[in-house]
Amino acid sequence: MEENNLFEYAIIRIVPRVEREEFLNIGIIIFCKKTGFLQTKYNLDEQRLQSLYVSLDVNEVKDHVEAFKQIAVGNGSAGPIAALDAASRFRWLTAKRSTIVQTSAVHPGLSADIDITLERLFNQLVLN
Repeated sequence: MEENNLFEYAIIRIVPRVEREEFLNIGIIIFCKKTGFLQTKYNLDEQRLQSLYVSLDVNEVKDHVEAFKQIAVGNGSAGPIAALDAASRFRWLTAKRSTIVQTSAVHPGLSADIDITLERLFNQLVLN
């Protein structure tokens, strides 16, 4: 029987107008300390974003989301935060902020297969 590992996740959101607190779920960030797993998965539906927020610069949003992903994977070219250990990068990425890319509160769970869990959460919370 496979061992269940504790993991934490948050939903990645686009918040085009921070003052209105409106958002669109676009991805998941998931972290498992025991296995050192830290990964994001996102789907940026440009047409949906543009229809909901006409004045939104979608290219700028793409740049922000890609920077978020590069920090998560620890890409050294993404700056000093990307050089931190996985736990510190996860905490930094999920900290409260008032920018266009934000995350939900962090939620815990147990998983025997973190890759399958990432796909399940992505499908449930972003695509559906």
